[in-house]
Amino acid sequence: MAERVAQAIAERGVLVVEAGTGTGKTYAYLVPALMSGAKVILSTGTKTLQDQLYGRDLPTVRGALGVPVSIALLKGRANYLCHYHLERSLQEGRLGSREEASHLQAIARWARVTSTGDKAQCSEVPEESGAWALATSTRDNCLGQDCPNAKECFVTAARREAMEADVVVVNHHLFFADLMLRDEGVAELLPACNAVVFDEAHQLAETATLFFGESVSTSQMLELARDTRAEALVGAKDFKPLPECAERLVKAARDLRLVFREENIRLSALQIDERAAFAPALSSVIDVLKELAGLLETQAGRSEGLEKCWQRALDLVARVERWQTGERATGAGEGAERVRWAEVYTQALALNATPLSVADVFRRQMEDSPRAWIFTSATLSVGNDFTHYCAELGLHDAQTAQWGSPFAYEQQALLYAPENMPEPSAPTYAEAVAKAAWPLIKACRGGVFLLCTSLRAMKRIHELIEDRLSAWDPERPLLLQGDATRSELLERHRRAGNAVLVASQSFWEGVDVRGDALQLVIIDKLPFAPPDDPVLSARIEHLKRQGRNAFAEYQLPRAVISMKQGAGRLIRDERDHGVLMVCDPRLVDKPYGKVIWRSLPPMRRTRSETVAVQFLESLGG
Repeated sequence: MAERVAQAIAERGVLVVEAGTGTGKTYAYLVPALMSGAKVILSTGTKTLQDQLYGRDLPTVRGALGVPVSIALLKGRANYLCHYHLERSLQEGRLGSREEASHLQAIARWARVTSTGDKAQCSEVPEESGAWALATSTRDNCLGQDCPNAKECFVTAARREAMEADVVVVNHHLFFADLMLRDEGVAELLPACNAVVFDEAHQLAETATLFFGESVSTSQMLELARDTRAEALVGAKDFKPLPECAERLVKAARDLRLVFREENIRLSALQIDERAAFAPALSSVIDVLKELAGLLETQAGRSEGLEKCWQRALDLVARVERWQTGERATGAGEGAERVRWAEVYTQALALNATPLSVADVFRRQMEDSPRAWIFTSATLSVGNDFTHYCAELGLHDAQTAQWGSPFAYEQQALLYAPENMPEPSAPTYAEAVAKAAWPLIKACRGGVFLLCTSLRAMKRIHELIEDRLSAWDPERPLLLQGDATRSELLERHRRAGNAVLVASQSFWEGVDVRGDALQLVIIDKLPFAPPDDPVLSARIEHLKRQGRNAFAEYQLPRAVISMKQGAGRLIRDERDHGVLMVCDPRLVDKPYGKVIWRSLPPMRRTRSETVAVQFLESLGG
């Protein structure tokens, strides 16, 4: 693999590489990247891998090779402390809770000693604390060169370091955000670089879709209202209409969110139009935004912050109106057919316009200037075929290569598909999963992951397992996704050694638990995206109109790649042993089930509960 990567860098080629768990793919691309003398951008799917590359893998390889290569870490703006916004928030003193107030004080203390401003290094304050929103900037509210704290800005320092470094570690979100918004990060780095390596590249199409589209949310409106109040307090105390209008925006944005009683759902434009209250609520938001923009324009000359708020208000008006009329912004997403839809969260509503395909847009970005493009992950192919992956990103002339995992799956693992399971659409399916899983959970003396394809199934299966576990072994830890942060739950799971974690999508990938702490992975259903997802149904329609088979070309390959990710949690090194239990009867009963299980690692297979239980009992724990 290292030889193929070296060749691609030398020839400025496009290479797509699938390398199974345990192949050492990180070293296989780092060694040629560091030896090439080229300027290289490494982009990862998660901040966890980003930190691991920068803090551990890169220094190790650089030391072993003895090459004088400089490295830099560049994260999105929201990861760095902002002196200006921290000061404003401390002055304003409007905080949601006591805990947030103490977190903000802790951030202020840390601000005096940090040299990087990277919030991951502030151990006193959890990354998901609301206080961070008050102490960091966004692309919208950053004052840039007009900021009174511009000289000590951590974002500017990180970008300067990245410009000078030979190897820069970013993540996919930052890569595309900067590429699309022409922010002063990756867009500046790209012209100078000779190679881009995407690790965890299976996530790329999804991330690109996010950024090649356009989105506007009630959260952005609430942030604008908050920042307007804070700026008015300092720069326009005598102008009362401004904070009053900001309050009206808060109300209008919240009313728009409350049109929908549900939460955590996605709705198509058609479903949104069926809500009679939506159109007037959206018009009301636009009216208040326009009023706020008008007021801000009269005060914009009084401070940089107020001027920035005025620009943001105008931008939000334009984006909401574009969504309303179906127009599109000029820029990189042009030309691609789009679907309009909304996502309803617990506290917010996002209005999205998403391209049905990113292939043409992404290919244009790659053709802008010749350099090596390398895409790697443990899960990119379906069987041995890369057609689906390459088509999604427009990589028509890419070289492809594949190396399987070196693990002895036949000895280390067992794939168990239980008999007599009902159809996944059956109303009692969650009960059947819990019932079938229970004998294996009892037999397993190590840790268990029970991975579900929906939050509803996750909650129901958790309830059912909880009833059984409290009667059988009340001391055994039962963890549920959402009860704590992902890293906290993983830490508890590892520490306990025999915990049962019931989780959904966010534990299907990027999670590394080794040894007896994970001996059993149970998957409730084959991970087909829900057909009522507005983006998916629009894509299916789009393919059908072209006379293509949407299931075979799109839905099945995506399910295969997702399934490989979930299955990949089980065996992480040569000492791991365990059972992968797939409850879904379609794996065995349907012809396409064969496509899925042939793509999984070559584990021994069984349909016998007794065989699976005996295998787990033989492992100890």
